[in-house]
Order: sequence, then C-alpha cells, then structure tokens
Amino acid sequence: MIEGFAAALPANAWNWVAVWRRNYLAWKKVALVSLLGNLADPMIYLFGLGTGLGIMVGRVDGASYIAFLAAGMVAVSAMTASTLETLYAAFARMHSQRTWEAMLYTHVTLGDIVLGELAWAATKAFMAGTAITIVTATLGYAAWPSVLYALPIIALTGCVFASLAMIVTALSPSYDYFVFYQTLVLTPMLFLSGAVFPLDQLPGAFQQIARCMPLSHAIDLIRPVMLDRPISGIALHVGVLALYALLPFFLSMALLRRRLMR
Repeated sequence: MIEGFAAALPANAWNWVAVWRRNYLAWKKVALVSLLGNLADPMIYLFGLGTGLGIMVGRVDGASYIAFLAAGMVAVSAMTASTLETLYAAFARMHSQRTWEAMLYTHVTLGDIVLGELAWAATKAFMAGTAITIVTATLGYAAWPSVLYALPIIALTGCVFASLAMIVTALSPSYDYFVFYQTLVLTPMLFLSGAVFPLDQLPGAFQQIARCMPLSHAIDLIRPVMLDRPISGIALHVGVLALYALLPFFLSMALLRRRLMR
C-alpha cells in the first residue's frame, strides 16, 4: 500500500508544469468570460453591501466599511475562484472528459496531475484576487504601495482552498454533491471569518470556531496590508494556511488513487 501511494506522488519538481500549461491553453479561449465570472460575485458583495450597509454602519476598526469589506472580498474571491476551478473543471477533466486517464498513459503520475491542477486553480485565484485588489486600490479603498504585499497571500489562499476542494472532488460521485460543500462549508465560512463584519462581534464560541477556519487567517493577513497597517502573528497565519494546503493535498492524492484504482 505504501509503495502504491509513493508511486502516485509527484515524479519530480517540474512534471506538474505540463498539466498547468495544458489547463492554461484551454482557458485562454474563454479567458475574458472566466475572469468576469470570477469577479462578479465578490464585486456584487463589495458594492452592494459596501455602499448600502456602509451608509448605516459608518467606520469599522478605524476604516470605512467598504474599505474593511474590500479586503475580505479579496480573500473571498481567491477562495471562490480556486474552489470552483477544482470542483467543476478538475472534476470534469477527471470524470467525464477523462483527461486525467489520458495523462496517466504518459510519464506524469497522479501526484503530478493533482499538483498541476492545484497550481492552476491557485493561478486563477491569484488573477481573481489581484483584479479585485486593483479595483479597490484604484477607487481609494486600499493603499497602493501596500497591496503588492497582498499578492503572495492571495496565491497561498488559492492553494489552500484548491487543496481542500480536491478532497471534495475525490469523494463526490457527481456534480450534484458540490452544492453541499458550497452551502454547508463555504457560505458559513464567508460570514464567520471576518470578511463581512469583525470577528469580535460574534459570540465567544463562534469566534473560536472562526479562528480555526483558513479564510479568517487569510483575511487577517490581507486586511492589514490593504489598509496599510502592521500585521500581527504573521508566522501563525502563514503556518496554519500552509498546513491547510499541504495536508489536504496528500489526503486528496490517497483518495484519488483509491478512486481511480476501482
């Protein structure tokens, strides 16, 4: 069993690039539509809630509500883009299109494929998060020099949620099951992780739960950067996000190997 799992690990440090490049070339044909689709949801939250509730709420943690919300939406856009790419597009390549099966007849391993898929999903998250960041900075809701420091965090956030979504992809018999993950996991996480309102407004028990969620750690890194404030606990936040990226990666490979061996 251990030898079989080892055979499914990435063969080397560069094979995954071929998988990433294949997905990129396919995406180029619908790049504009894809970007607009990834931007729509967080932009609706940003301007719908930001301009509507912002008038009533006023300032939050010393910043305007829309500036507070903007940083949360950057993390949410990265979460959404990487999750949807891994759930729907990667599942299609594995299940219905059988692209993975064709790849496995080449020199790439299952680990190479999974790593390439995660890297591509993180790339899409990076593009979506960066686009939101540029929009908010242009409108004056974020500090221009500081937003550059948010870019690596956006990419790491994309890796985290792509890795988590790959577990769902490995376990789901069909597309119909993805709605449960989106409704029961992602939506509560959006509202409990400090994206829409400060965590200290939640009851104590919910605050403790929120501190265990990866989105809250991503927001705690992105928001101070965008508001040009010092970040506290950088090592903790990055360490937690790294664990959320690495552990599901290995778990998803084990689950996918079991699934594809049936």
